[in-house]
Amino acid sequence: MLAKDLISQSIPTIQTSDTGDEVINLMQVYHVRHLPIVNHEQLLGVISEDDILIHDSAENIGSYRLSYLRPYCFEGEHLFEAMAKIGRFNLSIIPVIDHKENYLGSITIEDLIQYFTKQYAFVQPGSIIVLEATQGDYSLAEIARIAESEDVLILSSFAHTEPQTNKVLVTLKVNKQDIQSLKATYERFGYQISATFAELAYFDSLRDRYDSLMTYLNV
Repeated sequence: MLAKDLISQSIPTIQTSDTGDEVINLMQVYHVRHLPIVNHEQLLGVISEDDILIHDSAENIGSYRLSYLRPYCFEGEHLFEAMAKIGRFNLSIIPVIDHKENYLGSITIEDLIQYFTKQYAFVQPGSIIVLEATQGDYSLAEIARIAESEDVLILSSFAHTEPQTNKVLVTLKVNKQDIQSLKATYERFGYQISATFAELAYFDSLRDRYDSLMTYLNV
């Protein structure tokens, strides 16, 4: 999925002649904290709500000194890059441009969250396991092979390194709700289980609460 595939035309553009008050009103209407500044088709930069609050809101924004000069992503970049830039600059939207630097539209953080939720198995039933390993012992191929040996399908996986400990944390979303056997197998292969989140346990908890409530009402 590329940035151009998630472009929204609903986010308005602003010009340097607009006042801070006008821009703040647009931000409130569209529920964003940033808006792209466009001159004809050229992206000039991005203004934030904070940029306006530290200036005279009655003045034209062309006189402002912006905290984000020109964050953007190209239309051919992967959505992971768009997400990384939104996180790096703490943006609510990221402008998308072509290789002539013409503004094509924006991607909102809500659009990205909706996309990743639907595409990366977050809404599919199953469980989550967080494994801990050292960098030298980390092998995604082995982790997948162990899951397959337990007849478990890994729906998605994410890994990140903790700088302080040099440990790799691997988060797995799997298609099974009962993961006791899988946990035991990972531990047998030397992986430490950092955390588990099983939907089965959640529903069992709800059932126990419901049974307790029914018992109380029947007393």
